[in-house]
Amino acid sequence: MASCTIVIFGVTGDLARRKLIPAIYRLLAAGKLKKFALIGAAIEDVTIAEVLAAARQYVTGEIDEKIWGTLEERSFYQQLDFVEEGDFVTLASLIEQVERDYKLPGTRLVYLAASPDYFCAITHNAASAGVACRRSADDTKWNRLVYEKPFGYDLESAHEINDCIADRFHEGQVFRIDHYLTKELVSNIALVRFTNIVFEPLWNCQYIDQVQIVLSEDVCIEGRGAYYDAYGSLRDVVQNHMLELLALIAMESPEKLTGNFIQEERAKVLRRVQVTDGVLGQYKNYRAEKNVPKASDNETFALLKAEIDNPRWEGVPFFLKTGKCLAKTESVINIKFKQTECLLTKNCPTDSNWLTIRVAPDASFILSLNAKRLGYTDELAPIAMEFCHSCTFGLQTPEAYEVLLEEVIKGERSATVRFDEIEYAWQVIDHVRAMDLPVHQYERGSQGPAAAQEFTKENKIRWRS
Repeated sequence: MASCTIVIFGVTGDLARRKLIPAIYRLLAAGKLKKFALIGAAIEDVTIAEVLAAARQYVTGEIDEKIWGTLEERSFYQQLDFVEEGDFVTLASLIEQVERDYKLPGTRLVYLAASPDYFCAITHNAASAGVACRRSADDTKWNRLVYEKPFGYDLESAHEINDCIADRFHEGQVFRIDHYLTKELVSNIALVRFTNIVFEPLWNCQYIDQVQIVLSEDVCIEGRGAYYDAYGSLRDVVQNHMLELLALIAMESPEKLTGNFIQEERAKVLRRVQVTDGVLGQYKNYRAEKNVPKASDNETFALLKAEIDNPRWEGVPFFLKTGKCLAKTESVINIKFKQTECLLTKNCPTDSNWLTIRVAPDASFILSLNAKRLGYTDELAPIAMEFCHSCTFGLQTPEAYEVLLEEVIKGERSATVRFDEIEYAWQVIDHVRAMDLPVHQYERGSQGPAAAQEFTKENKIRWRS
């Protein structure tokens, strides 16, 4: 069981209310936090009781009142302006007092659940006031900082933030997180690939025809017009979630299946990613959404064709599709294998083998094979060999932020993104934006713009459902 002080900047925001505080409660309930304190900081004039009350409704399942009472007892709030260094001095005094009162060891997890506009200011002020100190990665009195996505707006801003952080802290203290990497099935991808000999020899351009990565949503922007219009699909989803999934699928075998080694191999892939074509879209009446400019050309849909410039993936297209207000919500990776030479006199298989990794809504691995139909015939039919993760483990599966916090406390870096990964990913997005692709309109609840359907035909894509 771990002991630490958790400091959340932006504790009154949606992320802390919906995800972080419920995750802390679940860690307590599971006995994974021993001695702890939660100290929240934000600019609003509220009490910690109000902050916790707002978060309570997002705790899934029945709440253990005794455990919730422990959380209330050990939680504190400090009103603070992110750009006022004096406020951080006051916060540091509060942290020190709480650690003395509860006999905490001084290990600190500092979570920046704030806009990237404030990352540099918070980093500088936290370091100057002693809220977090530069320490070696193996220091038992560790201080670790977690930076929530988005990490900048483009390559230039991301590089500036990385420089600010490097000026104050060691890279080993820094966790730039993509919560998508903590989803149980996503974190399982590397294990499945590198621990099963049936996959690794086939994981290359000789046997794989194409890879599809789809993150679609049937919901629209849900009142988040101001935020979403500043980012769009490319910055909000492709830059982090989709490119990190691509890197996980495409990376070379790491020396060990642990954080630093996985980061190294993901970075090598992202450095070699080249987007060659694509289609952008915007759902109809997007401009009528609250806080969206009337002339906005922000994309709510993106379909990209990417290639990886290395021997393993030569000539293999990676298709990335994401969007809001589409026909269905789905997070899936489809790996299409090349067809075998047909040795039958008739009824040759009409389809390739597929490996489907469904992240949501139903987590599962599905391997599609060709097999003989029942009876005395040589007719073939595709069959699906499925491992349903949610069916097997159900409610035992921990949620993403619960896993994230636990891994940061342990110092495990598999779910964190290294500084060069961030910058390579932004290079890809900056290149796509420089392509100046037109933004096509599409109907709500559709498959995307008509131009995307034409793109699909031209590239001979058959989306695996």
